[in-house]
Amino acid sequence: MRPNWAIITFLVIFHALAITAFFFIDWRAIAIAFVLNWMALCLGIGMSYHRLLTHRSYKVPKWIEYFLTVCATLSLEGGPIFWVATHRIHHQYSDRPGDPHSPHDGGFWAHVGWLMVGESKHSNTALMSRYAPDLAKDPFHRWINSYHWLPITVLGLTLYAIGGLPFLLWPIFLRVTLGLHFTWLVNSATHMWGSRRFETKDDSRNSWWVALLTFGEGWHNNHHAHPVSARHGLAWYELDITWIHISLLKWLGVAQNVKVAKLPEEQLERAAA
Repeated sequence: MRPNWAIITFLVIFHALAITAFFFIDWRAIAIAFVLNWMALCLGIGMSYHRLLTHRSYKVPKWIEYFLTVCATLSLEGGPIFWVATHRIHHQYSDRPGDPHSPHDGGFWAHVGWLMVGESKHSNTALMSRYAPDLAKDPFHRWINSYHWLPITVLGLTLYAIGGLPFLLWPIFLRVTLGLHFTWLVNSATHMWGSRRFETKDDSRNSWWVALLTFGEGWHNNHHAHPVSARHGLAWYELDITWIHISLLKWLGVAQNVKVAKLPEEQLERAAA
């Protein structure tokens, strides 16, 4: 397949500027980067793109759904239709021919290589809509899928105007670069290393350290065994920060129809022992 030079150029620039951030230490910028990482990966990728939009693990009012979706665009992982369609294809063909990012094609391929070749589909709303027809019917999701780069562009310009170069390097370039790798680890590491509680048809595994980096997305074997569960960390010791946020919304009466998988009784007894 032919290299996608647009994606490759984007990755080179972001990685170079991420390294540059360490020459412009600013604790205010670092604090903002931590907050934005939480917004992008926990509220955005975990709560919105993955558990809400892809798997419909729970329901929230539309304005909250749209807010969480905008948070997800701050990760620069593409628009909702692209992300959801890609992930649904992954579940359909997990670790089999047709999986967009299986380590069976190599660890580097699963991590980032699959994005660096072929035609970019990040803003090809018409093509990806066939895999996410529910989102394609929504005017907001269609619009933000094509202009997913706009919120972070406005945010970056605003931060630069407020705090200069450090406010651009840390909260945008370094934070986005690390966030991309954290998410990509779910595609690569959690299909190669870790424990398997459930005998799924793929190679998905539970990884505590990936879960820490991704607010709970690393309990991947649990997820592949119970894809529609809003809770991925099923045992008491499996920290799932995204689930804590969803359960809080449920307690407040905001999240409805929350689907939760439970461990078999024998595993619950073993976890408690």
